[in-house]
Amino acid sequence: MKNEPIYNLLNAINYPEDLRKLNVDQLPEVCDELRQDIIKELCCNPGHFAASLGTVELTVALHYIYNTPYDRIVWDVGHQAYGHKILTGRREVFSTNRKFGGIRPFPSPEESEYDTFTCGHASNSISAALGMAVAAAQKGDSKRHVVAIIGDGSMSGGLAFEGLNNASVTPNNLLIILNDNDMAIDRSVGGMKQYLFNLTTSNRYNQLRFSMSRVLFKLGILNEERRKALIRFGNSLKSMAAQQQNIFEGMNIRYFGPIDGHDVRNLARVLHDIKDLQGPKILHLHTIKGKGFAPAEEHATEWHAPGKFDPVTGKRFIANTEGMPPLFQDVFGNTLVELAEANPKIVGVTPAMPSGCSMNILMEKMPKRAFDVGIAEGHAVTFSGGMAKDGLLPFCNIYSSFLQRAHDNIIHDVAIQNLPVVLCLDRAGLVGEDGPTHHGAFDMACLRPIPNLTISSPMDEHELRRLMYTAQLPDKGPFVIRYPRGRGVLVDWKCPLEEVPVGKGRKLKDGDDLAVITIGPIGNTAARAVAQAEAKFGKSIAHFDLRFLKPLDEELLHEIGRKFKRILTVEDGIIKGGMGSAILEFMADNEYKPTVKRIGIPNIFVEHGSVAELYHICDMDEEGILTKIKEFIN
Repeated sequence: MKNEPIYNLLNAINYPEDLRKLNVDQLPEVCDELRQDIIKELCCNPGHFAASLGTVELTVALHYIYNTPYDRIVWDVGHQAYGHKILTGRREVFSTNRKFGGIRPFPSPEESEYDTFTCGHASNSISAALGMAVAAAQKGDSKRHVVAIIGDGSMSGGLAFEGLNNASVTPNNLLIILNDNDMAIDRSVGGMKQYLFNLTTSNRYNQLRFSMSRVLFKLGILNEERRKALIRFGNSLKSMAAQQQNIFEGMNIRYFGPIDGHDVRNLARVLHDIKDLQGPKILHLHTIKGKGFAPAEEHATEWHAPGKFDPVTGKRFIANTEGMPPLFQDVFGNTLVELAEANPKIVGVTPAMPSGCSMNILMEKMPKRAFDVGIAEGHAVTFSGGMAKDGLLPFCNIYSSFLQRAHDNIIHDVAIQNLPVVLCLDRAGLVGEDGPTHHGAFDMACLRPIPNLTISSPMDEHELRRLMYTAQLPDKGPFVIRYPRGRGVLVDWKCPLEEVPVGKGRKLKDGDDLAVITIGPIGNTAARAVAQAEAKFGKSIAHFDLRFLKPLDEELLHEIGRKFKRILTVEDGIIKGGMGSAILEFMADNEYKPTVKRIGIPNIFVEHGSVAELYHICDMDEEGILTKIKEFIN
C-alpha cells in the first residue's frame, strides 16, 4: 500500500495496560494512528467500516480510564468495536477478521476476555451490563466498574428501554454511554433520534453539581437518600429553566452531555470525573459515523460495509455485475413496487434496513407507503398487524436472524388473528462472514409450529415474484417468504406475476431409486448434485421442490411415500425441527417407512466465513450432497 502509515505509539500498544502508560496528551496521536490502522486493514479486508471509525476516541478513552478487562465494557452492535479489538491483543491477527478460521466479526467472550458479552443484535447492552453491575454488587465486588455503550441506532430498540427502566429502580453504579451518531445502518429515524439531536445540558452545571456533592458527602451533610431527593429537585429546576424534560433524568438516571465524542482528552477527563459517582449514569456523546475518512463521513450508509476501497482516494472497488443474476433483495424491492402500483392496499415496513432489503426502492417511488420503524423488529410486526387489521396489506421485510426478536409478536399480534401480513425474511440460511449472530438458521423450525402461518421459500427469482404475488391475493392470511442473501440463478428474472397454489410443491425430475426433496434456492445446488450422481453412479434419482413448508403438499408426499424407500432432504436451515423433520413426521404419521437422511445446518452455531466455505463444512454444497447420495444409494 502506498504511503504506509507510521505508528509511533500504536506499535507499542498490545493491550490496554500499555495504553495506560501514556500521557493523556498523547491520546490524540493514538487515535489518529488507530484510525489509520482501521482504514489500512479494511481497505483490503472488508468489514464494518464507518461505525468503528466513529468510536475511535471513545474506545481509546474507555481503555485508558478503566481497568479492563477487570472493569466490564459491554458493546452494543459489535460493528462499533474494531478499535477495541485492535487495542486488546488482536492487532496482529486483525487481517483475519471475518475470514474463515480468523477472528470473529463481532465481540465474543469465546475469543477474548475483553469481550464481555456477545453482541451482534442491537439494543442488548444496557440489560446485559446492568446484570453484570448487579452481579458485582451481589458478590461484594465494589471496585468493579461496568460500562454499556449503546448507539448507532440501537436506542430505538424496545430492549434498550426495558433496560433503562430497570436500571432506574435497581441499585447499581452503571455507566451508560450513548454514542449518538444519528445513524443505524441507514439514517436513524423516530422521535428518540430527534430528541437526542435536540437534547442539551450544561457541562459546567454538571461539574459544579458533582464537586458540591463530593464536598457535602465528606462533611456528612449529604447521604444517599438526600442525594436522590436533591437529584429529583435539581432535575425539576433544570427542566423548568430549559423548558425541556430530560427523559433520562426523569427516570432518576444522572445525565451528562451531550459532549464531543471526538475530543479524546476531554472525554477521558469526563470519564475520570464521573467514574466513581454512585447510581446509574448516562453520558451522551455526539459522534460522526465514518469520522476521519471524508467519503465515509459524507455517505455513511454506503460506507457501513463498503467492501474493498482505495484508502487514499476513497474509490470503492465494485465488481462488474453485468450479465449476472440479480440479488434476491433487489428482485423483492422491484417486485414490491410492481405489486404496490396495482394494489393500493400494499404498504412496506422495515426495521432500519431499507437499503439492505431494498425497501428503499418503494420508499423512493411511494414514500407515503413505506415505513422504516428503526431497530425495532417486534414493533415492526405488531405495527404491520395493526395496519392489516384495518384493511392494509403490509409487506414486512426483516432479516431472518433479526426476526427471532419478534417471535411473540408473530404469534400474538398476527397469527392468532389470522391477519394478512406478508413476512419477507431476507438473509435466510447461512449468510457468511457475519457469523453465528447473523445466520438465518432458525426461522423454519421456529415458525413451523405456529397455526395460521403459510411458510414458503422460492427456488429462484421467478418463484419469489410469484409467491409475492400470491401472498397479496385475498384471504391468504399471514404469509412467510424466506430467501437468502446474495444472487439468484436467473439473469432474465422478470416473469409474469401468476398465482402459486398454496401448499403445492413441484416435481422437478422423475426417478425411481431415490427421492431428493428440497426447499428454497439450495434446490439449485441439489439439482446439480443429482445430475452428477446419475452420471457417475447410474441411478435414477427424482427431485422435488417442496416450495411450501406449511401447509405441506400432502398429495406429493403421499406419492413419494408410496414409491420410494429412500428419501434425502436438503434445506438451508437448522436440521432440528425444519423441513426434514416435517417430512419424517409426515411419513411416520402416515405409516410410510422409508429411510430418510437429512442435510441442513447442523445443531451448532456455525462460525463465520464465506457462504461457500460454510456450505462445505456443513455438507450443504454440491460435493457434500453428492457424497451423501453416494453413501445412500450404495
